[in-house]
Formats: sequence, C-alpha cells, structure tokens
Amino acid sequence: MRQLVTTMIRSLFVLLFLVAACSGNAPDQETVPGRWYTVAQVESGAALYQMHCAACHAADGSATAEWRTADADGNYPPPPLDGTAHTWHHPLEVLDNTIANGGITFGGVMPGFAEVLSSDDRMAVIAWFQSLWPDDIYERWHSIDERQ
Repeated sequence: MRQLVTTMIRSLFVLLFLVAACSGNAPDQETVPGRWYTVAQVESGAALYQMHCAACHAADGSATAEWRTADADGNYPPPPLDGTAHTWHHPLEVLDNTIANGGITFGGVMPGFAEVLSSDDRMAVIAWFQSLWPDDIYERWHSIDERQ
C-alpha cells in the first residue's frame, strides 16, 4: 500500500510538471510586457553581450559619449546601445544585420558575428540591450520597426 501511494504521488508530480511545461507559462518564456522579447532572451542576451560586445560597447551598453566623433583614421567608435545613441533608429532587421555582418558599411570597424552568433543569439543580444531602453525610446523604435 505504501509503495502504491508513493508511486501515485510521484506520478502526480510528473503530471503536474508536464502540464506546467506544456502550458507555455514558464516565467522566463513570457514576453516582457510591452516588448517583443522574452525574459529568457534577455537573460541569454546578457551573457552573450558580455562575452562578445561589452569590450567595445561597455558592460552597461554606454560605450562612449564621443560616438559621433571619428578618430584620426576616420573610424567612428562603437555607439552606446543603451538607448542614448542612434541604435533605436534602426529596425530589428537592420540591428540583426549589423551584428551579423558588422558596421563597416556604417563607417565603423565592428566585425561581423554571423559565424559566432546564431540568429537566435543575435536576437537575444538585441533583446538584452533593448531591455536597457526606457519605454519612450522603445516605443519610438517600435513605431519605426513596424513601418519596415
């Protein structure tokens, strides 16, 4: 009898786990309110950003205030990605393309990361830096992105 009760309890826990997993309501899979990305993307993007982007764009996405000033060779420094520079002017497709193929076409020296970061990884990085944006900047970006 005791073994039967133990088996039933285990079965109940497995069933509850499966129902929760299949419901799609795991907190990290929910879309961040008012944004296109999930909590899981932001979390994954934070780690990827620190690994591949922070050396140039700063750990907090602030880069440099002098991002509009070309150096002696005519190259522009990495812009801030925290919503204080021009990044929010670009639709999602352009942001992804810039990460994948680099910023040389924009007058920068950023290398492309298509061989290093998958499409999902690049979306996670974008989710992370967009999570830094205040709502008003995100909403302005969203209206630009919708037009594309």
